[in-house]
Amino acid sequence: MTTSATAAKRTRTDDVHARLRADILSGDLRPAQQLRFRDLGARYDASVGVIREALIRLTEQGLVRSEPRHGFQVTPLTDAAYAELTEARTELEALVLRRAITDGDLAWESRLVAAHHRFCQTPRTDPADPERPTAEWLDAHTEFHIALLNGCANRRLLTVASTLREETELYRRWSRPAPGFAAPADPALLDEHNALLNAALARDADRAEAALRALIGLSRILQVDTGSGE
Repeated sequence: MTTSATAAKRTRTDDVHARLRADILSGDLRPAQQLRFRDLGARYDASVGVIREALIRLTEQGLVRSEPRHGFQVTPLTDAAYAELTEARTELEALVLRRAITDGDLAWESRLVAAHHRFCQTPRTDPADPERPTAEWLDAHTEFHIALLNGCANRRLLTVASTLREETELYRRWSRPAPGFAAPADPALLDEHNALLNAALARDADRAEAALRALIGLSRILQVDTGSGE
């Protein structure tokens, strides 16, 4: 394969990967749904090779699962898997956050402040469904947390933490807060993120970690809801 052909295939794979990811996180492709090459090829006008590469990347990100003889499917969601994922994410993100506070430079601070501003200014919910965050808010929320962790100079730690966060987004899209806990529109969520930002900028690792753990603790109580009525 020529260099130009390889580059074209890589670009096509990137495009299909992005579209597949968006369809999974938007709910157009539902948890546990089988992902058949013929259907996806028609949906995205792509070859089997391109589809396979995109699915492998999504498997590495935790959004797709591959099983022998069963092919690929959107990752199924269970309470037990979510609890395990949350525990792993909490411990790893706390470590990476501390490294980011130690390693991050002025450029990191600038990107973090910009991401936080976008997060604060993005509408959090649709008035028709105040318990469900908007896709734009979810994207801004993810961007803020990625910017926060990106100060970490250890790229391997950062990659693993980002993978766990990516998988968490799938649960976030299909979850609702348990009674008595903060919904996306609750001002307490914004206050916690403000506290996290301020602690990070002050280079106060203990206070930042406490704020991060409090935020992830709010996510821990989300109740998975993948009913067909969604």
